[in-house]
Order: sequence, then C-alpha cells, then structure tokens
Amino acid sequence: MTTQTVPTDAGDARITWHRADAARLVLAVSHGAGGGVEARDLQALARALPGHGVTVALVEQPWRVAGKKLAPAPKTLDTGWRGLWPALAAPGLPVVSGGRSAGARVACRTAAELGAHAVLALSFPLHPPGRPEKSRAAELLGAGAPTLVVQGGNDPFGRPAEFPEGPHRMIEVPSADHGFAVPKRAEITQDRALEIITGGVAEWVVSLG
Repeated sequence: MTTQTVPTDAGDARITWHRADAARLVLAVSHGAGGGVEARDLQALARALPGHGVTVALVEQPWRVAGKKLAPAPKTLDTGWRGLWPALAAPGLPVVSGGRSAGARVACRTAAELGAHAVLALSFPLHPPGRPEKSRAAELLGAGAPTLVVQGGNDPFGRPAEFPEGPHRMIEVPSADHGFAVPKRAEITQDRALEIITGGVAEWVVSLG
C-alpha cells in the first residue's frame, strides 16, 4: 500500500494504491459526500480485488484532504477527478472509474470524456430521500461506458426497483442501506453483504476483459 498526493485545480487530492501483482486493470474509487475512503465497501474492495489482478486506487477528493466537512458543488468534484485522472492512468492500464454515492455521480458524469474503461457506481444516489421526482437517472444512463450499479435493497436514495431500464447491470445487496449496513434482523449478515459486493464486482471486472 502506497500513498500519493496529486495536485489538481481543486486542491491536493490523495490516492492510496492497493496494487495487484501482474495487474490487468486499475479500479479507481472515491468516497461520498458524507465520509471518506474508510467506508466499508471501499475498504472491502481494496482488500479483495488485488487478488483478482485488479489494482485498487482509493481516491480522497481535495475537500477531504483539506479537512473540510462539507463537499463542494458537483462541478468542483468533477474538476478534482479530472485532475487526478493522469495519475490513475499512469500505470498504463485500463481504468475503471468508480465511487460511492456522490463519487459514483462524478464517475458517471466524467467517464466518457476521460475515456474510462467502465464505471462502478456504489450506492448511486438516484434521488434525494423521499424525493423520487428529483431523479439523477440521466447521469447514470449517460455514462457512456459499461456500468455496474451496486445498490442496497433499502437504500433511501433509490432502491434497485426504482432504477430505470438501461445498459447498466445491477447487483442488489439485500436489506442494506446507503452505506451497505444491514440490520441484525436481516436475512444476511454484514460479512455476507460485503461478500456480495466484492464477489459481484470481481466477477464483473473479470468479464470486462
């Protein structure tokens, strides 16, 4: 594991590399607006994917590196991601652009212009809680690259059944919320929820070729 600071027009960002031996792909994933790369799904992917020949780059946006508590506007998040991209592409491997929540939106919005190999959208915030009329489906549908959505079955930002038909694939994590936490009464354990995420993402990444 190595850490790299990358200057961008939005400030310094940070990449924590979890490298695979003989890597075939780089999976770059960023955090959401309410937390950092310590999120359970991001950490699980960083542990699991290198064993499948995928280098995982956990990306901290400049606002988090600067210690700010509130995320900036989407345009600024996109600026940070664009500035990071050369460092993510530097290993010379195809880059899967990804993130959780707000980070997933950034990945979708910028995938086509940056030439992302594919997009991983973890807990894509389809709409604000209780506001299904405020849909962000256009961002997801406009990604312009093979896209996998991993969504909690009880995510208040959009349950899997609420998503429109489109070219993306969907993996549902039963009973999970926006952070992929599952209640004790759920039909699956927390460990099983993470296995569904890591196993599904690994299978999908391998299918990309």
